Amino acid sequence: LSIVQMPAGVPVATVSVGGARNAGLLAVRILAAGSDEQAARLRTAMAGFQDELREAADAKGATLRGRASGTPRTGFTV
Repeated sequence: LSIVQMPAGVPVATVSVGGARNAGLLAVRILAAGSDEQAARLRTAMAGFQDELREAADAKGATLRGRASGTPRTGFTV
């Protein structure tokens, strides 16, 4: 409710309850929007984080595709 009550011109961002990680990532994105050296370091760090996240998502996707195709699973048991 408080978000809809903010006056025009006041930027507001919302993350889920218990979403501390997402709140931190949002804060880093805001700080990385600057033009100083610290902002550049944050942009580099975020790019690395995004690459790691993409690789993890691709690996999970491959595992799920393997399950769906009937390929024998490795590394875990059900």
